[in-house]
Amino acid sequence: METAICLDDIVIRTELRPGDIGYVIHLHGRLYKEEYSYGIAFEAYVAQGMFEFYQQYDPVKDRVWICEHRDKIVGFLLLMHRDGNIAQLRYFILEPGYRGIGLGKKLMDLYMEHLRSTGYRGSYLWTTHELATAASLYQRHGFVRTEEKASQAFGKSLYEVKYELI
Repeated sequence: METAICLDDIVIRTELRPGDIGYVIHLHGRLYKEEYSYGIAFEAYVAQGMFEFYQQYDPVKDRVWICEHRDKIVGFLLLMHRDGNIAQLRYFILEPGYRGIGLGKKLMDLYMEHLRSTGYRGSYLWTTHELATAASLYQRHGFVRTEEKASQAFGKSLYEVKYELI
């Protein structure tokens, strides 16, 4: 019999290691296909964004939070600096078995703490209309829905939604 996973069982590190970028891309491709029927274009989009992050990475301004349980990545969140002293929240993902234990809230709290401690004047993120649970978490942390646009970018019809923290 397997014991329930609790938040204290999760290790969160803030440095990228070899294999992390590829695994995060894989995780997004796999889970978004299984849960939302996104196509390979979504995985390519994540790969492009992760490469952009790596190319412009600044350890003072940028941050990753990599959640591990028993040496396996089970969650991820990234803060990426943008022009105008604004941060972008990207690639927030949790393995299904690690949802509902407070890990998402903890990651958002860490994101907000880093955002404030580094002096960013705002933050934003893009998501889709299908991710209502994530949107609710963003809104509880002060993000406001500011834009919506129809899209076929991920191999299906959906709405991309922008949330901003101003």
